[in-house]
Amino acid sequence: MKIVHTEASCGWGGQEIRILEESRGMIDRGHEVTLICPPESRIFEEAPRRGVPVVALPIGKKRLKGAMALRRWLQAHPVDVLNTHSSTDTWLSAIACRTLSDAPPLVRTRHISAAIPNNVTTRWLYTRATRHIVTTGESLRQQLIRDNGYPAAQITSVPTGIDPQRFQPGDKAAVRAELGLAVDAQILGIVATLRSWKGHLFLLEAFAALNAPTWQLVIVGEGPMRQPIEDKIEALGLRGRVTLVGQQDKPEQWMRALDIFCLPSYANEGVPQAILQAMLSQLPLAAALGKLMAEPELAARLAVQARQDALARFSRESMLDKMEAIFRQVCTSSAQG
Repeated sequence: MKIVHTEASCGWGGQEIRILEESRGMIDRGHEVTLICPPESRIFEEAPRRGVPVVALPIGKKRLKGAMALRRWLQAHPVDVLNTHSSTDTWLSAIACRTLSDAPPLVRTRHISAAIPNNVTTRWLYTRATRHIVTTGESLRQQLIRDNGYPAAQITSVPTGIDPQRFQPGDKAAVRAELGLAVDAQILGIVATLRSWKGHLFLLEAFAALNAPTWQLVIVGEGPMRQPIEDKIEALGLRGRVTLVGQQDKPEQWMRALDIFCLPSYANEGVPQAILQAMLSQLPLAAALGKLMAEPELAARLAVQARQDALARFSRESMLDKMEAIFRQVCTSSAQG
């Protein structure tokens, strides 16, 4: 199949990473995949590094210019299916396809749990302009059915799949030595973009209240909350026990270095990729940090179970199988219609 993904976002996080991982996986399966995004976006820079063909178009804002650019590109490059990922590129794609006589079927992937307006135009976008809706978690699917009244048969949950060969337990001491971390330390960690809803400030407060002086906290990631996080570290007197290491190209290495992983995210999530990565890395997930710190045997049992659950439910191949089936389904129904 000829598959096109569109992404208007200029940010960087799990959504953009999923698009590139899925695209690369489909390319490996023999499909022809192209990503369309704004030239100023981070995903435009990252796509070539991952072997994903990318085209720059002005789709970063809801403007007629972007819709017309998409229309011209689609007219010159017929494709089998168009997969959109954010609100802006979905609207622009829907408008562009509306004006084409041989428009490809549109699949809309919803990555976040933010509420969708219940108005006539948005309902048209999701139920008429869009052939199928994909959500990255079952709770998001149920939200669209319950709150928006969208037909259940038109929505499929396809959790983001993680490569179990990349994220797996390893030699903790060797990894720590490579990363410059104390080999014999007790380390709690979070791997996430520094955004407010990821809960870094709550994690810092909990860490300070635990009264566990032998533990260190490592924060992996970069983003707009860096300064507030640094200010919070100072205010709580945690300097020396908390390390911010910034954005890292190999998060799997940092996962292997941890004793406990924690992600106190409280909004806008589907199924956070960092949670799945931690599960496959055989890390205990800290819903109650103090209990896991005090009971390492329990933490070890939870860690083994986490990897087993992730292997069974959230593999990369399972994600690709499901998306491939959806794309084939909409292509078939489009040809018949």
